Amino acid sequence: MEVENRYVAVRHHVEGSPSEDDFEVKSAPVRWTPESGEVLLRNLYLSVDPYQLNRMKLHNASHRTVDPVVPGERIDATGAGEVVASACAEYEVGDVVAGLLAWEEYTLFRPGPATLIAKVDASSGFPLSYHVGVLGTSGMTAYGGFFEVGKPKKGEKVFVSAASGSVGSLVGQFAKLSGCYVVGCAGTQAKVDMLKDKLGFDDAFNYREEPDLKSALKKYFPKGIDINFENVGGEMLDAALANMNTYGRVAACGAISQYTDPERPAMPDMGEVIYRRITIRGFFAYDFITKFQEYVTIIGDWIREGKIQVVEDVADGLESIPSAFAALFRGKNVGKKLVRLA
Repeated sequence: MEVENRYVAVRHHVEGSPSEDDFEVKSAPVRWTPESGEVLLRNLYLSVDPYQLNRMKLHNASHRTVDPVVPGERIDATGAGEVVASACAEYEVGDVVAGLLAWEEYTLFRPGPATLIAKVDASSGFPLSYHVGVLGTSGMTAYGGFFEVGKPKKGEKVFVSAASGSVGSLVGQFAKLSGCYVVGCAGTQAKVDMLKDKLGFDDAFNYREEPDLKSALKKYFPKGIDINFENVGGEMLDAALANMNTYGRVAACGAISQYTDPERPAMPDMGEVIYRRITIRGFFAYDFITKFQEYVTIIGDWIREGKIQVVEDVADGLESIPSAFAALFRGKNVGKKLVRLA
């Protein structure tokens, strides 16, 4: 027996900023009765993330570790779903899982060491969406990048670019819990207000209203920056480097400024790096997979104790994925962008 599985695909390779017209909803049959060892999920939440744009480009040779998206085919994405059919002893109908799924209504997978899908602990009491965002890869990115790469010390000064996004909004809160001084930037006054009033940043500013980013950071960090959690790249990265202290650390999480403009690479000023003895390290969430359970335990306690505020931006329906994705590059989202299918 088969069922029609609708999924979102790109029509062609995407260059520049994505638009809704770059995508289409297609369908293909999927087996409702799995073969031995297989599990069929009905997807409930799917994640929409800026990094996926790099995989949609024709010229992504510089990102050799990132598998390209083939036009017309399914697009991998983290998400959460419910088991609706199983031919695997480890999974029963009704089990809820989270991990690497796809922008589709159903996902058929075969459990194994290389499968980044795991059961959700129903006893946690958290909304299922949390297991895609704050208790998933976004949270693991923020936690690993800040604590393992940034290596914060109490009293240090932290700058977070794109601070209202799914990762930056958590990093700022982690910084405060670590006894650091933290400033973030965002693209609207409403986001700036949220960073200060809801998330507890010491300060924040609208980068669109600052004619000189280097001078702006000098104003907010008169004694320099110790940790730069970098999500933007380009001019933002150069401005941060010009204001960093000796032996500062850059946790290079993203470079959204160059995702849509290949002519504007995120090139650091190497003079600043050398003379200030700055460490720059790029990373992926899965670099810290061995610390995942440690993270989930710690962040779970922080959420229950009210020490962490979770910010989500949820759209409804598979058809909303193209507009939700395009909105990421128009500065429309706040916090973790998710699409709810059911």
